[in-house]
Amino acid sequence: MRARVLLALAVMAAVPAMLIAAIAGPASAHVLKTAGPYHLLIGFGDEPAYTGEQNSVFLLLTSAKTGAPIVDEGLGDTLKVEVGYGTQTKLLPLVASYDPDSGQGTRGVYNAYFVPTAPGDYTFHFFGAIRGQQVNITVSSSPTTFDSAHDPAAIEFPQQAPSNAQLAQRLIAESNRLSAQIHAADANAADAKAADTRAASGSVALTVGIAGLAAGVAGLCVGAVALARSRSRSRDSAADSRHTVSVE
Repeated sequence: MRARVLLALAVMAAVPAMLIAAIAGPASAHVLKTAGPYHLLIGFGDEPAYTGEQNSVFLLLTSAKTGAPIVDEGLGDTLKVEVGYGTQTKLLPLVASYDPDSGQGTRGVYNAYFVPTAPGDYTFHFFGAIRGQQVNITVSSSPTTFDSAHDPAAIEFPQQAPSNAQLAQRLIAESNRLSAQIHAADANAADAKAADTRAASGSVALTVGIAGLAAGVAGLCVGAVALARSRSRSRDSAADSRHTVSVE
């Protein structure tokens, strides 16, 4: 009799864990936490997780006593989730997978969607309350919790797409190259403008010089004519004088 009781207790204890595993489905690496009467199974929504692809913070909320999924349409209003990478953090909205109106989705599953853009370890921080139960749970990806985000280059075939970091480096290099070209073009335009200004100044000076030379030549001509006329009058006066003397 005692053996049967112990066996029954063992089966009952295993039921919640079996229910969690069945509901979690293909989740390959998640971590189980407890907050009062609730179990929280946490990890990436899609595993293995790859950078550049939409993923999510995955939460399966169940009763710690029975393993039954907890369906709460307003959970996102009271329970918050923050994703962290290095020193950076981002608060994400938590939405229910299950829609009671259509019956679509998975009961007890909640997701906070985002796109991991860098490979490595991520941290998920849940805080707030579940039906009045205070929650403050932080879990990080590791070999014993949930999977890290991976660079998809290892599984890309037949060609590898550039990573986000490589694209960013290319954009920076291209931006620097274009900036250098624009700077050079501006410098050339400034030099050309300066050359045009100098040429225009030279043309004005040349025009003024030519005008001055023409005025000088004109002045010389006027002077020569005046001198010639003066000499002609002098000769005429001298001739008249001689003629007068001869008549007397």
